[in-house]
Order: sequence, then C-alpha cells, then structure tokens
Amino acid sequence: MTNARSDAVEVTTLGSGVVVVTERMADVRSVTTGVWVDVGSRDETDIEAGSSHFLEHLAFKGTATRSARDIAETVDSMGGDMNAYTTKEYTAFHVRTLDEDAAEGLAILCDIVGAPSLRSDEVASEQRVILEEINMRADEPDELMHELLHEARFPGHPLGRDIAGSAETVSAMSADTIRAFHSRTYVPGCVVVACAGLIDHEQVVAQVEATLALPEGPGRFDRSAPTVASERLRVGESDTEQIHLGLALGGLDRFHPDRYALGVVDHVLGGGMSSRLFQEIREERGLAYSVYSYRSPYADAGFMGIGLGTAPGHLLEVLDLVHKELERLCADGLTDDEISRAKRSIRGGSAMALEDTGSRMARIGRSQLLMGTVPTLDEVLALTEAVTREDCARVVEACLALPRTLAMVGPVEANLLVGHPVLG
Repeated sequence: MTNARSDAVEVTTLGSGVVVVTERMADVRSVTTGVWVDVGSRDETDIEAGSSHFLEHLAFKGTATRSARDIAETVDSMGGDMNAYTTKEYTAFHVRTLDEDAAEGLAILCDIVGAPSLRSDEVASEQRVILEEINMRADEPDELMHELLHEARFPGHPLGRDIAGSAETVSAMSADTIRAFHSRTYVPGCVVVACAGLIDHEQVVAQVEATLALPEGPGRFDRSAPTVASERLRVGESDTEQIHLGLALGGLDRFHPDRYALGVVDHVLGGGMSSRLFQEIREERGLAYSVYSYRSPYADAGFMGIGLGTAPGHLLEVLDLVHKELERLCADGLTDDEISRAKRSIRGGSAMALEDTGSRMARIGRSQLLMGTVPTLDEVLALTEAVTREDCARVVEACLALPRTLAMVGPVEANLLVGHPVLG
C-alpha cells in the first residue's frame, strides 16, 4: 500500500491495485463517493459494442445480498441520490449522502460494482430498457448529430461507435457475455474510488480494502489510435424544424502540453456569451438559439467541435459565417483582450464549479483515473494563466487547419454542401 498527500487530497494505492483518492471538506454535511472504472465503449470488440453501458445499467439491478428495490429504498431513506454514466473511455458510479451515511453509500457502490448479480431475467428486462433508450436517442436530432459526427471523424474505429451500442449488438447480449465482460474489465488495476466531503481518508481506505472484491485481471487495456482518414461529410435526413450541425476541427489528446491553450482558444471561439460565434451568429444576426464550441479529448486523439441548430433556410448563411470566423481566427489570431477575458472566465468557472462535494469528487476521481495524478486547482489555473498569445497561435494552426468533418441532421440535401469552403 502506498500513500501520497496534496493539500486536502490524499491518495492511497492498495496492494490489489485499486486507487483510493479523497478530499476532505470540513465545512459541508454531504459526502459524494464514486467508483471510476477505466473501461468505456472504445474498449469493446465489435460484437461487444454497448457492453460497458449495458453493464452500468445492470449494476443497479441487484447483487447477491441486495435487490434493486433494497438499493433504491436504502438510498432514498438516507435522502441521497445515486447514478452512473458511461463514456467512450471510462464508466463512473456515484452516490451522495449525508456524512453520517457515507459508509453505507460506499458499501452499496462496492457491492454493485464488485458483485452485480447479472441474472438472466434482469438482462432480458434491461435489454428492453436500453433498446428504448437507443430508439429515444434516434428521435433526438441533436444527439444523433453528435453520433454521426463521431462516426465520420473516426470511421471504423471504436471512438466512432455509439456508447450504447446498436440494437443488434444489445439484443444479442446474454447474461454470460456480460459476466465475462465484467470479469475481464472490472479489475483492480482499472478502478479508482474517489470520495469528497466530511470524511476520514484512512477509514475510506480500510472500508474499500475490506469490501470491494474484484476479479483478478491484468489492468489497463491496450488502445490503438485512429489511423483511417476522417470523412468530410455525413448527413442524416430528418423531417425536423431545424437542421442540427456539428463541425469537427483538429484537436489534441488529453495529455498534450498545449491543452490549456486549446481551452483558451475554445472559449474565445464559442465557449461563452462573449465568444465570436455566439456574438456573430446569435446576437448580431439571430440565426441560431444555441451555438457553441467544445473540446473532445481522448487518450490518443481528439477534436475541437462546433455545434448549432438553425432553420433550413439559414443553413448556407450560417456555414458561411462559421467559415468566416475560422478564417479570421487563422489569419489574425486572438487579441490580448480576448485571451485575458478567457483566462478570467476559465478561472472563475473552474473555482465556482467546485463548490459542492459532487464536483470535487468528480474532479479528483476523473483526474486520478485518466491522468494518474490530481493537480491542485491552483496548479491548473496557473497553467491556464501562463498561456501566451504565441501558444494560442500554435494551437490555432494545429487545430483549425483542413481537413474538417461536417455532420448534419435535418431536412437537408447532402449535395448542397459538397465543396463548401468550411470543409476546404
């Protein structure tokens, strides 16, 4: 067992390989605990597509000692809340309770993650739920647009697959296949337990060591970076009132030293109310209600995206405006005033986002799992503050260069967009 300490954050690596990270917050009554597993949809084979998400659902269906009703009634009786989610690279389970109930909340998490029952009748029941979820997302054009954008940006690669899988892969899953997936992926070297609130680190460590039983396994999985060239255009025709479009630019992986500069560039382009895209497309011209940019960083790939929805009659005008702003950014870069505003906004937003135990737990758990360390907030903000205009220019050159990928959902004909300058 090894220990490390940084301010109020303490980290212990158990002999099994499970990492426990906590942050003590002495002035709160709630405690949020999470179990973070280093497996997501990109770690599945083609026939396993959707297994991580399916397993996340099934964990709440019960264990050898707790039924699904027992779990729900216990959490409700504590006034707590419990949930989970799956991403392309990890799965997270979390529960929030009062400090006096934190041990019970952790016990439930350890039980459902380490020993889910995964009975055949539960698998059949939850299959229907997930199939309905897949159908529901297909009816939401904004969600569908983002799925198409990933498919086109990472063709033939697991990063391009829908996290929930497909109707075919989900329908084919059995209790045996889910059990095998759990045994292969939920292993000690892939698990971080994070806890924030009025807690004692050593007590959390002792409880995790005593109660979290995981199958033996090799730990982290091999991942291969995308190598196939991205598609330029993907269109899903749909009879909707708006056209939802997403544009994938270049990007950086989550470890890249320029990731803080990319955060500044992203904020200036479309990250807030004063951003270029928001001001030009929404405020000045009223062509969209929602327009934004964002970053999608992964372990070995990534892209910077732009998303918006607009009326079909405004599509080409909006694309022209996006192209104009990207060209202006490439030609002139960011101003000193824009960089200063972005840094202040990032600083304020980062600090205010960490005022509750849930956000603190998420920060330390995600950082430990994905980066192998938990920097202090001051360290992160110092790296953002150190970003220079030259750093931003380097990121713009790397990320806004062609080729780009455009995905659209709505009443649009793909041939209208072929050759548009935003795609190069």
